[in-house]
Amino acid sequence: MPVSRYMGLCLGHPRHGYYTTRDPFGREGDFTTAPEISQMFGELIGLWAAHLWQAMGAPARFRLVELGPGRGTLMSDMLRATRILPGFREAASIHLVETSPALRARQAAALTGFDPVWHDGLASALEGPVILVANEFLDALPLDQFVMTQEGWRERLVGLDSEGKLAFGLAAQAEGALGVSAPAGSVFEQPSLALDIVGQVAGHVAAEGGAALFIDYGSVRSGYGDTLQAMRKHGFVDPLAQPGEADLTVHVDFERMGHAALKAGAALHGPASQRDFLLALGLAQRAQALSLKADADQRDAISAAFDRLIEPGETGMGELFKVLALSRPDLPLLPGFDLHRLPDQG
Repeated sequence: MPVSRYMGLCLGHPRHGYYTTRDPFGREGDFTTAPEISQMFGELIGLWAAHLWQAMGAPARFRLVELGPGRGTLMSDMLRATRILPGFREAASIHLVETSPALRARQAAALTGFDPVWHDGLASALEGPVILVANEFLDALPLDQFVMTQEGWRERLVGLDSEGKLAFGLAAQAEGALGVSAPAGSVFEQPSLALDIVGQVAGHVAAEGGAALFIDYGSVRSGYGDTLQAMRKHGFVDPLAQPGEADLTVHVDFERMGHAALKAGAALHGPASQRDFLLALGLAQRAQALSLKADADQRDAISAAFDRLIEPGETGMGELFKVLALSRPDLPLLPGFDLHRLPDQG
């Protein structure tokens, strides 16, 4: 089967899928996301959304949409932070794109009193002006992989080896439709679903108003390479070893996502590193303000969370994670972005 089919079954099978059967977040789970590291992350995203709502002309009704909302922590922190702006929460209706029954239950508990509306897919969540947030969502979308051989590109498949164990192999026929060339052995990843979603969101905000914020790990520029990885109990494991029992993700190609957004008519902001974005939004000032009201242990926790969110280096969250925003073209430059541009954007 194609890699995308394998990923889709492992993550979303209705009975055995990774996300449909568990809450994978936090110290007791398999990985920890930025909203679970510190409330500061969600609070700053909330203030970003509030500023955007004002820039949109403070519409009386709009949809605040989150894709892949996890435990509801990010949305809860966002809504708490926006209490300071009169009218924002009254104007917002909360819409969550989530297919996991287990996670929907956690989200409902976290968002008691806000009456969120759940959606199985993106299309029904988009209506009228929207402010959309997606943190670590694109990385979990299935993609296809192709390997350059002496005969040309051949699709990478998942099947059974001679011992009956899962193994990677190649399609018998070459794939001639990719239209790109590369050295033998190169791996080309085709994130069709992610590109479709970004294009759909971009087209909607361009036509109906609003903006979208995508935060994920990946690269600013396109390239070749196998980025499929599996994580279990906060460590990397073989993607084929425990199907349905480990999180499968890929790195996001932000250059291609940005061009998909531009093609759909949206204005592009970024990508910026998570470090630059959060510092521009005032992460340091927020950490200092929280520390003034904290005891010694709490101050140490705030400092540790601050460092982790902006950690430098290729594997640190601050540099590995990128932030890309799409907006209606008539909106001004959005908070958190300065001169970060995609290659060849102009």
